[in-house]
Amino acid sequence: MKFMKLGTKPDTFYTEEATRTVISDAPSDLVIQVNNIRYLLHKFPLLPKCGLLQRLCSDPEDSDSVTIELHDIPGGEDAFELCAKFCYGITINLSAHNFVPAFCAAKFLRMAESVEKGNFILKLESFFHSCILEGWKDSIVTLKTTNKLSEWSENLGIIRRCIDSIVEKILTPISKVSWSYTYTRPGYTQKRHQIAPKDWWTEDISELDIELFRCIVTAVRSTYMLPPQLIGEALHVYACRWLPDITKTKTTSTESSSGSQTQTDAISVGKNRRILETIVSMIPSDRGSVSVGFLLRLLGTAIYLGGVSPVTKTELRRRASIQFEEATVGDLLLPSHSPSDNHHQYIYDIDLVMTVLESYLVLWRRQSPGTTPAESNNQFLMSSIRKVAKIIDSYLQVVARDINMPVMKLVSLAETLPAIARGKHDDLYKFINIYLKEHPELSKTERKRLCRILDCQKLSPEVRAHAVKNERLPLRTVVQLLFFEQESGSRAAPQPQELVSRRKKTPFTEHDISKLKLDLSSLERVKGTRKTTIPETSLKRSEKKLQLVEPERNLERGGTINVTEGVESEKGQFDFPKKKVKQRTSKLEHKGRDR
Repeated sequence: MKFMKLGTKPDTFYTEEATRTVISDAPSDLVIQVNNIRYLLHKFPLLPKCGLLQRLCSDPEDSDSVTIELHDIPGGEDAFELCAKFCYGITINLSAHNFVPAFCAAKFLRMAESVEKGNFILKLESFFHSCILEGWKDSIVTLKTTNKLSEWSENLGIIRRCIDSIVEKILTPISKVSWSYTYTRPGYTQKRHQIAPKDWWTEDISELDIELFRCIVTAVRSTYMLPPQLIGEALHVYACRWLPDITKTKTTSTESSSGSQTQTDAISVGKNRRILETIVSMIPSDRGSVSVGFLLRLLGTAIYLGGVSPVTKTELRRRASIQFEEATVGDLLLPSHSPSDNHHQYIYDIDLVMTVLESYLVLWRRQSPGTTPAESNNQFLMSSIRKVAKIIDSYLQVVARDINMPVMKLVSLAETLPAIARGKHDDLYKFINIYLKEHPELSKTERKRLCRILDCQKLSPEVRAHAVKNERLPLRTVVQLLFFEQESGSRAAPQPQELVSRRKKTPFTEHDISKLKLDLSSLERVKGTRKTTIPETSLKRSEKKLQLVEPERNLERGGTINVTEGVESEKGQFDFPKKKVKQRTSKLEHKGRDR
């Protein structure tokens, strides 16, 4: 921070009650009233430098003492006293903190070069250009002090020139940033970093009023030299600086909220609404310029403040739904600030999550070619809704621990997602199990309604095994689980290839086994003569052997056989063409009849 020292005389102003005077051998001949302070001064030091006082005291010989009221001087008594001390040659220190009121008061008193050479305005302008506009924090502090004299500062060009200086420094390449700045991010130490971070400027400009902040951000965006993410970071820093933290704010009770708010609280809430609406209007349209967690917190703050325009809340819901798949469970855990129907306070604002999820599904269905797995072939859309379903199910597991949360709110949230969104219902089962554990007083009907959202077919074997033993589940759900467990087990059972027929099985005795023993070599000879002409008697004998070989093998293994027409071998090695056999047999039988 830079300073300018003017004057060499010691400070001889002193106060008596509500009167300020200066130690001097000469009696006071000029009385100036500024608000509630009365100044007893002298014409000689003041009139030569102040054009306004010269005009008001145009005939000083008419009276030994002149009284002037300057209630409308910008900066009040402090600014006037700086100008008065300059006229007396008393030492004053100028800085970015007192430059604006001093400059406005000097302009008001017309302390220009046309009145006297080397006057106060010239020295103030020199300090403004050479020190304030050249410095980073000096420009920020000066701009911040213009709030109380905004109209004067605007007319004198102080605001415009400070904003131009600040924007110019923000757009300076990072390697050339050599001035001091404020950066208090966790884990950041400036000694370890030779180059300034990309968002080095965001904390300092967050100290400004929202309108000045908006002017700077708008000017920076108009150059298109910085990425949207940096603009979004500046908005995030400003919101954290000025908006209330809803995660730490206690909700007022119904009795206190029904009473009248104090005037201070009303002003504060109105200011916060204006800040929030301005921030939302400045969010870049580029996706990812701000995080979905930041958008959700802004939406929660809008609900907490109340009275925020519907356009602002709708825009926040829309922007949050576009990036909903990027959210974490922590982003959704926003506290509720409105009592429920039974006058019990919910811990988390599930209605906010529901509205954003519904907005997301509207966009998703608009982009999706279909609503069924067969129709929805877009991998990006499928991946998106699967991520959202994972987030919602994890969120339900946390919210389920809220003892005041009614079951139907959670069921409605779970059922909002289409069936295609969940490939597995394991996370959904975990949520149901947690809710049943935390709410043992649930009625039978509520338990059934809660478990109705569960698809037993989409449970993994491990989770299904746990659910079957879960005593908290309704009996109907357990029966369904057992049914699907048995059905899945039967589908997974191996099907032996030798069981080619489902006809009744007939066990064979040892006497039957001795009759079924055949010579395998004769079987191979039969297989080798498929395409040759076979006599009728030889063909019948071969067919009989074929029918008896496989039962013999089964009986030797201690098994059973099927009494069927036509048999295959165990491993499919025997592939005697049955159709050809039947054709040839019919031909031989026909020849026999002809004979």
